[in-house]
Formats: sequence, C-alpha cells, structure tokens
Amino acid sequence: MTAARSLFHKIWDRHAVAPSQLGDDTLIYVDRCLVHEESNLAFEGLRLQRSPLRRPESVTAFVDHYAPTLNRDAGIAAIPDPEVRDMLQQIIANAKEQKLRLFGIDHAQQGIMHVVAPEMGLILPGIIVVGSDSHTCTSGAFGAVAFGVGQSELKQVFATQTIWRRAPLTMRVRVDGALPAGTFAKDLILSIISTIGANGANAYAVEFVGTGVASLSMAERMTVCNMSVEMGAHSAIIAPDDTTFEYLTHCQLAPHGKLFERAVEHWRDLRTDDRVVFDREVDIAARNVAPMVTWGTSLDDVMPVSGCVPDPMHVDNIERRARMIKVLAYMDLDPGVALTDIPIDIVFIGSCTNSRIEALRAAAAILKDRRAIVPAIVSPGSRSVKRQAKAEGLDQIFLNAGFEWRDSGCSMCVGSNGDIVKAGQRCASNSPRNFEGRQGVGARTHVMNPQMAALAAIMGHIADVRTSSLN
Repeated sequence: MTAARSLFHKIWDRHAVAPSQLGDDTLIYVDRCLVHEESNLAFEGLRLQRSPLRRPESVTAFVDHYAPTLNRDAGIAAIPDPEVRDMLQQIIANAKEQKLRLFGIDHAQQGIMHVVAPEMGLILPGIIVVGSDSHTCTSGAFGAVAFGVGQSELKQVFATQTIWRRAPLTMRVRVDGALPAGTFAKDLILSIISTIGANGANAYAVEFVGTGVASLSMAERMTVCNMSVEMGAHSAIIAPDDTTFEYLTHCQLAPHGKLFERAVEHWRDLRTDDRVVFDREVDIAARNVAPMVTWGTSLDDVMPVSGCVPDPMHVDNIERRARMIKVLAYMDLDPGVALTDIPIDIVFIGSCTNSRIEALRAAAAILKDRRAIVPAIVSPGSRSVKRQAKAEGLDQIFLNAGFEWRDSGCSMCVGSNGDIVKAGQRCASNSPRNFEGRQGVGARTHVMNPQMAALAAIMGHIADVRTSSLN
C-alpha cells in the first residue's frame, strides 16, 4: 500500500532533486521566483561570481516597497530620497540586464508583488514559489508551496533554479462553519494566531482545510495564507478547487483553452490523502470568530473588539508580564481600558493582506455617504485593482469620505516609501504587522479588518462594526 501523503509533501517530493549528504536538507527545484527592490544584493552576488541567471523567464521583478504612492507620474527622478531612487533604478537595471519581466512604477499592472503575481496568473497549483519577502506564503492560497528566502538563498535560486531546504513539520488547521456577520478572513487568521500564538506554527507547513476554508473567496484565502507567517509558519497551503480554477480563468498569464483544461485535470488531484497524520492538528469553529483588534506590538497581543486591555498583573508568567508592561508603556495604554475607547489618529487601508478589490468594497460599504474625522489613506494593491475600484465608483466614495486615494504599493504598511505614521500616533491599519516602529518610529499600530478600519476613520476611535450606530 502506498503511504498516505499530505498535499505539501506531494508537491515537495515532486520537486526534490537530491538529498543532502551532510544532513536532512533536500535540494528543491523552484518554479517561480518573485523579487523586489530589496533583492539587489542577490543580483550583485550573482554578478560577482560571474554566474548567469539560469532561468530568467521564471523570475519576476516588482517595484512595491519603495514605490511612491503620490506624484507617481513624475517618475523616479522626482523621488526626494537618493537612496530610494538608487534602489529603484538598480532593480530596473537588474531586470533589464537579466531580461526579466518587470512590473515597474510606470507599468499598467504595477503593484504589491503578492497582489500582482496572483492576479496575473503567475501563481498556479502544484508549483514551488520563493520570494524575497516573508509574505510570499500568500501564494499558498492557490495550492502552491510558497515561502520567503534570504538574499544568499535567492542568489542560489538565480544561479541554479534550486534551493537547499529541510522539509518542515506539518500542521492542519481545520475551520468549520461560516464566519458571522461583521467578520472577515482577517479576523479568522487573527483568531487562529490568538489560539496558537505568534510562534505556534514555527517550522510548520500549515494546511488550512474544512468547510469554513472551502467557502472563502480567493482573496480571503490569500489573506489567511498571507498572515500565516505571522504565526511562524514555513508556508501555508489550501488545496485548489473550483474557486481556484474559476479565479485563474481570468488571469492573463495563466494557461488558457485546452492547456488550461488539461491542467485542471491534474490540479484536481492535488489534495491530502485521507489517512495522513499531521504533526499537529488545530480545530477552529468559525461561528466563534469575532472582529479582532491588536492592542500591543505582536499579533499575540490580539483580542475581540469587545474586550479590554489586559492587566499584566493578572499574568503568572514573569517574562510575559514584563513584556506586557513594556508593550503597554510603548502603546500608552492602561489595563482595563475598553478597546472601543481607544482613540485613533490615522487610518490605513492597503497592504498585501487587505488591498484587493474585495477589501476596498468592504471598506467603501461603511464609508458611503459618511465622512472621516481623522486623516486616512487607501492604497490599492495594484493598478489593476485601482482601475476596477474606479470603474465601480469606489474611488469617489473614499474621496467623498475624506480619504486620500493613493497609487499602489506597500505604502504605510512598512513606510519604506515615506508613507509613515508619526511618533505617538495611533493607526487603525489593515496591515499584517504591528511590530514596534513597523509603520514609523514611535508609531502605534492597531491591526484590524477593512470595515473596522473604515469605521475607526468615521468614529475617531476603535469601534465594533457589528454594534455601531452606523449600521
């Protein structure tokens, strides 16, 4: 009898080139490689060792982290920061030298790599994808094995189309039932992180299964897989199904016609065998998921919006208590304060987690015919998303509500391009991270879903979208 295997291992084993003679690592073949402006060091390393790029057609370059979201038409020369200008010019030069597909700042489909690559059809079921960014795991939503790599590993992929990696442990997260009204995929993954911890999936390849996962759209699946790295996961994966195949039929670079039909026949076999035993199992009841909000500087520091800031003195673990005291000082929060009493200074809707058209629609539904009372910006995940939003009139809803309607890029999620939260300000953010200083030195980030962020812009404080008087 053939041994039962997980979806992850089926893909991993098909891409195994050779085992290591020195340890447990395996040489893995890489199908797709995604790079951005911070990948220039790997290109320089390739150049110094005088190695050719083995498969240029498998590498796609993006300008996203440092892409200006204002005055885009002025071009790179108008960017005031010389280091940023140089990084953008370098990635463009590297892409040209290596004959790579490049989504530069003036490309019609430019945007965040984890948004553009899937919407263009570069991500397909059954492939292995690596990227110069930890959120490469987003692509696992398509039934691909996808993970981020460092610059030295990236250089190896450039030169050999392979990478040495040790197969991770496996974890299955089963989500059954439907999400309640007012909750989104962002709340689901935050709930999972609150259940197992920010390091609970460390060194695991996580597969999401269950009726609650099957009912998610591709955008929602990408949100869940995107933030799996925030619980330490090596990668995340969801078996492809009719929802996946329907999405791919609209992607420009995906197979078409008879080739697509043949591919789907193969992709339907990409699933975990019934008898597989995972190293860890986690069960989540979707009905118990509530709108979630972070109160601290780790995604461990998250709870339903109906909660209150926790008291460190009620925590027995001495190290955890000391950390909480430090975090509350940084966040300028007192124990016992209701999350809905926390004021907000600025709102950000965007990032690789929540900048697709579905997220913009959800936020716009809250903002329609209403006005923000704090500064707020929205940065669509790609220029394609931006055009679709404009076609649907969403841009005008945001503008009428007082939001800044920016161009596409990572923007205020990480602040590399100058879009930052000022020291001491609180930001209601759709970004995937709330680390200290993530959005700017001294910035205080409260991660939440798109509707909650939009509601915070209107109310001027964190509010529960389920019970707000606006409903």
